Amino acid sequence: MSAKIYAGVIASFSLLFAPASWAAIKEYHLNIDQGMVNITGKSVKRMTVNGKFIAPLLEFEEGDEAVIHVHNQLKDQDTSLHWHGLLLPGLMDGVPGFNGFKGIQPNGSFEYRFKVRQNGTYWYHAHSKGQEQDGLYGALVIYPKGKQPVAQHEKADRDYVVMLSDFHETNSDQIMANLKKSAEYYQNQRETVGDVWQQVKQKGLKATWQDRSMWNQMRMLKTDLSDVTGYTFLVNGKTPQQNWTGAFSAGEKVRLRFINASAMSFFDVRIPNLKMTVVSADGQPVQPVAVDEFRIGAAETYDVIVEPKQVHYQIEAESIDRSGFAIASLQRDTVAPPAQIEMPKARPRALLTMQDMGMDHGTHAQMDMKDMDHTAHKPMSTDHLDHTAMKMSDMDHSSHDSMGMGKMNDMHQQQMTSQHENVKAESVQGWANASTPIGHKALQYADLKSLTPQPDTRPAERELVIRLGGTMERYMWTMNGKKFSDAEPLQVKFGERIRLKFINDSMMAHPMHLHGMFMQLENGQAAIDMPNKHTVVVPPGQTVTALLTADELGEWAIHCHLLYHMSAGMMNKLIVANVDDSKTVNQPNETAPSEGARHAHH
Repeated sequence: MSAKIYAGVIASFSLLFAPASWAAIKEYHLNIDQGMVNITGKSVKRMTVNGKFIAPLLEFEEGDEAVIHVHNQLKDQDTSLHWHGLLLPGLMDGVPGFNGFKGIQPNGSFEYRFKVRQNGTYWYHAHSKGQEQDGLYGALVIYPKGKQPVAQHEKADRDYVVMLSDFHETNSDQIMANLKKSAEYYQNQRETVGDVWQQVKQKGLKATWQDRSMWNQMRMLKTDLSDVTGYTFLVNGKTPQQNWTGAFSAGEKVRLRFINASAMSFFDVRIPNLKMTVVSADGQPVQPVAVDEFRIGAAETYDVIVEPKQVHYQIEAESIDRSGFAIASLQRDTVAPPAQIEMPKARPRALLTMQDMGMDHGTHAQMDMKDMDHTAHKPMSTDHLDHTAMKMSDMDHSSHDSMGMGKMNDMHQQQMTSQHENVKAESVQGWANASTPIGHKALQYADLKSLTPQPDTRPAERELVIRLGGTMERYMWTMNGKKFSDAEPLQVKFGERIRLKFINDSMMAHPMHLHGMFMQLENGQAAIDMPNKHTVVVPPGQTVTALLTADELGEWAIHCHLLYHMSAGMMNKLIVANVDDSKTVNQPNETAPSEGARHAHH
């Protein structure tokens, strides 16, 4: 027997008879480079891992020793990888300028090595400049020990990752430069004249006039649901036309692991004619919730169990600005899939309301407008309206000449009923309104309950208030009024129980992500049942709170997971330190990474 084979046999036997404390080593090599990719019919240079766009699925079992060798083959830029949602030592978290990690230089390598302490659906992505948008992201699945399901209701015959992402033909540096030029650069979904008529019809002329005046005063757009448009939405790196397909056999249960790996997109996810049972949120098991659809913010994950009965189903993830779909299929394995997919009809796009601005009935009480600089938004006169949806010549204006406003109101209502019903679907008001069909159940945060009791149910000892805001003129996003480079780190004592209070003073939703630890979302459940989350969506004008046991020492990033919001400043450092050590780690963020490592693009 050759020495090489003999050594291999010995190694195999060692693993076979190893004590339980010896973890299996699971090793990967990831080569990060750039290459030409063609997703939309146009070849563009994007990030590749091991020569492919997108990065590969990494699989582990709880208890494994993960060893991931990352080789930076880029010629001219640093890179990094962050293991999103994983509990690990600070140095392994992969954020340049945190915990002594300096990023991975060109032609350099870094070995990530950590014990896998959990199971569930997670993902990984770059934390350097805009590399995540440009393709440096992948799914990461950790199976329970021995691949046994966590609970009986989680048993499934098939297991698929459904990773949603947004692909742009423009590279991330240029997108950021465009946003810096004008926060409205991508706002091509302005309100139409039809939208105004709908509002008059629903609320009357006076209320419409007051509402418009207030939006004019703020110089803001009601249609500002997404900062960036022009995306093609992908499932596991495939376009709707390429139609990623998961097979199933009759009578099988299928687990679908949904990951929102997009840079800037929220999705409303549904599988027409197929109920979904949510069993996990952000990788953490929850008590089963049967739903017809769910909204998923950037960086969130949800696992669902489905029991397909038909031959074919279409998975439909619609972006909340209604600009497109990520599409995939579930297909009975004995039947050939349809020749082409059917693009679903878009649901109505919601218009933001004063409630989304943190105001009720036109009062500014809940939000100080002078804290926000809206000068980039031109007053919302008719130049904000898209007149293409409706020809003004089609309207009969003859009766308006001598009428007062009150009569005009009645007249408009009558005319619109007869003439403009077909112009546009009924306007949908409010960020949270997904146009869920009547009788269908959409998942709410309040539905989530931890599957197992929370080990720490102490009330919070103190509260950390984090106000989320922005200056639109320079496309700058802030936490507590400061961008990352100007902010003092947040300080927490090791073992302390704190409440994170996210107050959204902006008109955009922010998926707020905490590295290194799970938060317990305060969603109306008893403390023992609160769900664990690594990312919480804070809707426009709303406040969301979460409890945190600071049980991981280190410097942890806390930031909005919309890439260009983080890049433009909506990020801070949360330092968890033993009381005696706090003096040694308290430094302003200026001393941390370079602008490049902090993802800022200038």
